[in-house]
Amino acid sequence: MQSGEWGRAASAITNKIGDTKTVLIAGRDRWALEQLMAAGKTGCTPIDTPGPRWSGYVFNLRELGVEIETVHEPHDGPFSGTHARYVLRSNIRHIEIGEAAA
Repeated sequence: MQSGEWGRAASAITNKIGDTKTVLIAGRDRWALEQLMAAGKTGCTPIDTPGPRWSGYVFNLRELGVEIETVHEPHDGPFSGTHARYVLRSNIRHIEIGEAAA
């Protein structure tokens, strides 16, 4: 998707115990969810999938009920330490906005 194509989209979120919730997601939160979905079990880091506020996107998605695991990984270099890898644990299915209202 190109810039400006991150308008509202409906998604059905199913958590680990099988509960499903329908939400509308837009903007950078939608972008982050799409990145997590594309990454699969590998997940995303701010290093390999740059975004200005990954922790904020993850916070917002969690508030909507999306289950995302944070894995802390070490890294070397002049600013060694740890970074986060975010892994989507919910099952996400895109739906039509009209379907979301039903």
